[in-house]
Amino acid sequence: MDKMRMQTVNKADENYKKLAEMFPNAVTEAIDENGEVVRAIDKDVLMQEINTRVVDGKEERYQFTWPDKKKSVLLANAPINKTLRPCREESVDFDNTENLYIEGDNLEVLKLLQETYLGKIKMIYIDPPYNTGNDFVYEDDFAQSTDEYLANSGQFDEDGNRMVQNTESNGRFHTDWLNMIYPRLKIAKDLLADTGAIFISIDDNEVGNLQKLCDEVFGESNYVATFPWRKRTAKSDVPFGVSQDYEWIICYSKTNTFIASVEGKERKYFVSDDYPNKPWRIHDLTTQRTASERPNSYFTIINPKNGDEYPCNPNATWRITKETFDDYYKAGRLVFPGDYPFLNISKPVLRYWKEDDMKKAGDSFGRVAVSTKFPDNIGMSQDGTKEITDLLKSKVFNFPKPSSLIKFLASVHTSSDDFIMDFFSGSATTAHAVMKLNAEDGGHRKFIMVQLPEETAEKSEAYKAGYKNICEIGKERIRRAGKRIVEELSNCGKERQIEGMTLLSAGVAPSSRHVEWIDNTTGEIKAESRNAHAPEDYYKYNSEKLDIGFRVLKCDSSNMKEVYYTPDDYEMSLFDSLEDNIKGDRTPEDLLFQVMLDLGILLSSKIEETAISGKKVFKVDGNYLIACFDENVTEDVITEIAKQKPYYFVMRDSSMANDSVATNFDQIFASYSPDTIRKVI
Repeated sequence: MDKMRMQTVNKADENYKKLAEMFPNAVTEAIDENGEVVRAIDKDVLMQEINTRVVDGKEERYQFTWPDKKKSVLLANAPINKTLRPCREESVDFDNTENLYIEGDNLEVLKLLQETYLGKIKMIYIDPPYNTGNDFVYEDDFAQSTDEYLANSGQFDEDGNRMVQNTESNGRFHTDWLNMIYPRLKIAKDLLADTGAIFISIDDNEVGNLQKLCDEVFGESNYVATFPWRKRTAKSDVPFGVSQDYEWIICYSKTNTFIASVEGKERKYFVSDDYPNKPWRIHDLTTQRTASERPNSYFTIINPKNGDEYPCNPNATWRITKETFDDYYKAGRLVFPGDYPFLNISKPVLRYWKEDDMKKAGDSFGRVAVSTKFPDNIGMSQDGTKEITDLLKSKVFNFPKPSSLIKFLASVHTSSDDFIMDFFSGSATTAHAVMKLNAEDGGHRKFIMVQLPEETAEKSEAYKAGYKNICEIGKERIRRAGKRIVEELSNCGKERQIEGMTLLSAGVAPSSRHVEWIDNTTGEIKAESRNAHAPEDYYKYNSEKLDIGFRVLKCDSSNMKEVYYTPDDYEMSLFDSLEDNIKGDRTPEDLLFQVMLDLGILLSSKIEETAISGKKVFKVDGNYLIACFDENVTEDVITEIAKQKPYYFVMRDSSMANDSVATNFDQIFASYSPDTIRKVI
C-alpha cells in the first residue's frame, strides 16, 4: 500500500520531469550561485530543440565533463598524511606470505601505494558501486577536518571513513559517482604495468559514462573490449518487459603491448622418417586473393617427382609465386598428395615446422585469442552467492561475483609471478580466484585486496553471523577458501599405474593442460600434451608451495607527530633534534612499514627480525633495508649493521646512545659500507 504524500504537488519537480521526458538530452547537472551541484536543464540544448534555425550559444566541442571534474583531478594529485599499519593478529602466515589485504578508503590506499607499486600491477579487477540509486559512494573531501565533516554530513563509520548513499533523487546523482570513480582510476592507471590491463564490472546505469571516462583516463586507443557477463536467467517482472540479464566488464590496457590469450586446441604435428627430429604441420596453400589481385601467384603447380599438375583457382591463388616455387620445394616446404600415406590431401599444401612456430610465438605458443563470449563454465550471480554461502555457512554478502569469472580473466592475462589488485574487494572473490588459479597451474600470483571497513547493517545476515564490517567477511573468506583449496589438493594427485604407465607430472585440477606419463619399463617419457586431461585423482601438487596467507594492513594517520614528509626530507641533521617526533602508540613494525612505503619497497617483501647486542633489528628483502628503532643504540650495533652492507639503513633520530655515537656514525659507515644510504625518522 502506497503512503499518502499529505502535501501539495511540487510543480517544479513536475515541470522538470516533463522537460526530461520530452528532451532527455537537455537534462544535466550544474553548479548554482552557492557552489552547490543541482539538477539543471541545458538552455542552449533546449533552445536548439525548439527552433528551426541554428541558435547561437556556447562553443561546440567534443568533450565529456561534469561539475567538479577539475576538483576530482586535483583530488587525485593531493598528498595525504597517512600510513599503513600491519596487523599480525588478523593475518595468515604474516612472515612468509606475499599477499596483501588492506583496510581503508581505497583512494587513500592507492595514493600510499602509487610509488611502491608504480608500474608493477599486471591486472586490476574492480567491481565498484553501480550507481543504481541504492549504492553508497565515497565522499572525498580531504580539505575538511573531521569535525567539519561530521558537522556537515554525519556520515562517518567507526574508523573515520566517508560513505554516503547516492539516491536517484540526488541532484548530483551522476556527478557524485563520476567524482568518486575518476581519481581512483587515474591513480590505478599509474599502478598498471606497461603490459597490464584493468577489468571493470558495471551494469547499464553507468556503462556509457564509464567508457567515456576510461577513454579519457587510459586513452581511446587502449580500449580492449567489453565482455558481456550473464548474471542471471530471464525474469518476467521487469521494466518494459525486458529482463536485463547481463552486466558488462570493460577492459582497458595501459599500453598497446597488452595481449590476452587462452590455451588453444593443440595443432596437429607429424613426425616422419625424412624429418625424424623435426615435427611439422600442414597448412592450406591457397589464399582468398583473385588472379587479378595476385597475377604472379596464378599458375599451375607441377609436382617435380611425378609430373602431376595442379591448376590454380582464379578466385583463390597460391600463397607462393611461380618465382619462389623452387625455393619452397628445395626447403621441403611443399607437400604433395601421395607423399605421406597418413595424409588425406587432394592438392599441394604448405609445411610449417614446430620449432619455427615456437620461436615465433614465444610464450604464447599453444595459445589463441580470447573471445568476448565467456566459456560456458563461467558462473552467474547465484553461483557466486552459493560459493560464499557454502564457505561461510550463511548468506553474508549480496551479489558476489563467482570466482570462476575472475579466475578466467586472470588466466587470460596473467602469468606465474604477477600482481593482481582489487581495490573494491568486497567479499574478496578476487583473492579466492587468484588462489584457485595458482592451485591449478602452479603459479605464484600475488593478490592485493583493498576494502573500506563498511559496517554491516544490524538486521543483516552478516551482522547476525558475527561480521561487523565487510572486511571481516573478506578476511574470513580468504582463510576458509585457502584451507579448502589445500585440502582439495592434498586429496588428489596420488601416482597410480595405468596401462603400464605412471603419471609423472600434471596440472593440479581437471582444467590444467599439462600431463606427462612415464613408461614403467623403459623410463621413457611417453606423452606431453597441453590438451591432455587426466581424471581428477591423478593430479598432484605440492600444496606447501601454494601461498594462501595474507598480510593485513590498515590505513591510519601518519606515525609522525603532525608531520607530512617524504624520503627526501630525511636528513642526518635531525639527529640533533631533542624532541621525539613519533606518536607514542606506534610500534617498531608500524615504523618499518611506513619506511617501506616511503622508500618504495614492496609491502610483501620478506621481513626478518634479529637482535644485535640486545637491540631489535629488521632486515627487509635480505639486506636491502636494515632498520633499528630501539633507543640507546651503541657504536657496536651501528658497526655490526654497517658490516652487513645494506642498501638502506634507517633508524630513529632519538636512538643514539650518546653524542659519541652520533659523532662517529658517518665514519663507521664510511669505513664498512660507504654506499649505504642512511636515513633517520
